[in-house]
Amino acid sequence: MRITDLLDKRSIELNAFPNSKQEALDMAVELMGKGGKLKDKEAYRKLVYAREEESTTGVGEGIAIPHGKGNAVKEPGLAAMVIKNGVDFEALDDEPVDLLFLIAAPDTKDNVHLDVLSKLSMMLMDEDFRNNLKNASTVDEFLKIIDEADEERKDVDEKLASTSHGDSGIKVVAVTSCPTGIAHTYMAAEGLEKAAKKAGVAIKIETRGSSGAKNVLSDADIEAADCVIVAADAKVPMGRFKGKKLIQRKVADGINKADELIEIAVSGKAPVYEGGAEKESDNSKESKGGAHSIYTWLMAGVSHMLPLVVGGGILVALAFLVDTIAGYGASGSGNFGSITPLAALLKYVGGLAMGLMVPVLAGYIAYAIADRPGLAVGFVGGLLAANGNAALSGFVFSDGATISLDGKALGSFGKFLAQLGFQQDGGGATVSGFLGGIVAGFLAGFIVLGLQKLCAKMPAALDGIKPMLIYPLVGMFCIAVLMIFIFNPLIGWLNTELSEMLTQLGKADALWALGLVLGAMMAIDMGGPINKAAYVFGTGMLTQAAGSSDPNFQKIAYISMASVMVGGMCPPVGIALANLLFPKKFTKAERGTTITNFIMGASFITEGAIPFAAADPGRVIPCTLVGSGVAGLLVALFECTLMAPHGGLFVVATIGNPLLYLVAWAVGSVITAIMLGILKKNVEE
Repeated sequence: MRITDLLDKRSIELNAFPNSKQEALDMAVELMGKGGKLKDKEAYRKLVYAREEESTTGVGEGIAIPHGKGNAVKEPGLAAMVIKNGVDFEALDDEPVDLLFLIAAPDTKDNVHLDVLSKLSMMLMDEDFRNNLKNASTVDEFLKIIDEADEERKDVDEKLASTSHGDSGIKVVAVTSCPTGIAHTYMAAEGLEKAAKKAGVAIKIETRGSSGAKNVLSDADIEAADCVIVAADAKVPMGRFKGKKLIQRKVADGINKADELIEIAVSGKAPVYEGGAEKESDNSKESKGGAHSIYTWLMAGVSHMLPLVVGGGILVALAFLVDTIAGYGASGSGNFGSITPLAALLKYVGGLAMGLMVPVLAGYIAYAIADRPGLAVGFVGGLLAANGNAALSGFVFSDGATISLDGKALGSFGKFLAQLGFQQDGGGATVSGFLGGIVAGFLAGFIVLGLQKLCAKMPAALDGIKPMLIYPLVGMFCIAVLMIFIFNPLIGWLNTELSEMLTQLGKADALWALGLVLGAMMAIDMGGPINKAAYVFGTGMLTQAAGSSDPNFQKIAYISMASVMVGGMCPPVGIALANLLFPKKFTKAERGTTITNFIMGASFITEGAIPFAAADPGRVIPCTLVGSGVAGLLVALFECTLMAPHGGLFVVATIGNPLLYLVAWAVGSVITAIMLGILKKNVEE
């Protein structure tokens, strides 16, 4: 079978001008439909979009190879588009795509077409071939260029078998694989082969595509190799590489960073693989160590937390909207958002959802590190972070009369627990929020990993009780001790110090400094202890102002509350603006929260920024901190006041100098967005 056998003339467009990635995909699907290769065009369209959700098929060098495989395809086929002005396809190299081949593959046992498609993928790595296709003036010329290149080029099996050459004396073996195994697998193989040839390195490449493993590495190949390169996003047998220097990367790096991988292999700096004798390992979960592993574990927690933030946050925002429509927006009441029954219901459900945010974050970080046994321990650690230490006054043993009954309620150990394991009467808060949740998640994961190693030599008959008894029991106890006795008290101390600092600023009548600090504190940990310290200070001042007859004190109190709220409104809106202005800095899932973050920011729900801060704290938090700090400073300088403890724009009737308040909010949000655009790196999806 030849490549042109799959390519109908009706499925070729040499002058396409799509305005977006979605439009390009839709045009390509329509072309495929014209070629008569599909049973169900709409079902096939869904397959193409589902594949695109996994990762972009814009592989770089101006090429995109989207594909769909399933029962919606009648027979294998190709559709081709030359996009004259290029289109933003979220490609791996961030460059526009100007040459697109869409693949349709049936879900059958006959996979002869896969070799043909694999060959085309490898041919597209040739720059001259691509340029000839883009410059073709007619469909017949386009087909002739493909047919001539097809005739000259070896089949995939021959090509792979002949890739062992080089004069440097260095031998490398490689494995490439992608989830669908149609295009990226072979493009990565071609990229590595070309890079090795340029460096004079002998290389043998095993491909693991839809038609099975090709050019499989033998034990002798691996033994003779100086380095192993695994460029894969799908399962690869890894045990055979134990003790060899190994570079493990995404399949996209085999396409776009092949020279870098070969350079590392030649340098001899690749780490030795000590992964044991496991038969298969999923590269998406393979421990890579260092920053990449930490980021992967963190993102596992963030991705599971995100629906709770979005869903719960919008429900709370709707609660404020309902009360505003009912006419309670100007009351300044602390019950705003739960005055009417419908608002109360929405706020209750939304609050419960957002209350799950930190436990879910911690639980799924632990799950990513230690698999299912880490989940329960992580949830408990997250709950402790979200709720803090229990108040001592809520327990029977805090009652002196009860203690004196038999003297057994407290002993020396009991007194130790009572004094250090509980929040004391009148003590500061011990809630560590989402930062504590991150700490708890990592602690839980590594605690369970440690327990798994300790229990590895236990008799096989006890394997059943490890995940059901030993890991959760011992793990929960360990995480509780760490959170209750170390991290929560530490956060409590920090809260006390922060509150004292704010009080001193208020007493000194340094309104500009107070506004700056309060605004910045609201954006450091978005719902965590520092944020809560600022909010508690603001609401406390508001409460005192209600019972005070001192106009100056009331002014300070109301400006403080205004600075707090504007500081909490800036991070979500600043991030939403950055998503619009700098889309390449954010993942597709993050860009999908743009409208939600505008709503949450307008509703004074700072937590909309948490997933972004958790995913990239070193860049996001400084941006939100500066933007919110400037907004708080401007509110103080403009002497904007606020008499409501919550509500965002829904309580605009209680804001003094509302237009200047909106200016401060806009300035802070724009500063956040611009800083994110400068500091954040483009993402790889």
